[in-house]
Amino acid sequence: MRTPCIKVCVVDGESGLCMGCYRQLNEVAGWARLSDAERDAIMAELPERKRRIRPEKLAMFR
Repeated sequence: MRTPCIKVCVVDGESGLCMGCYRQLNEVAGWARLSDAERDAIMAELPERKRRIRPEKLAMFR
């Protein structure tokens, strides 16, 4: 199963997104139960979601 997880599981308090994969906690928790189409839709949104986290925060994990 394809996943964006990079094993950096820290949630940004401002955006509510994981700073490693840019998913919401409910998406991380339910990933295995989602359909391929649902996972693909989320994966397509991740580059845009990354912009919701301040760059200086992301720099700590890259």
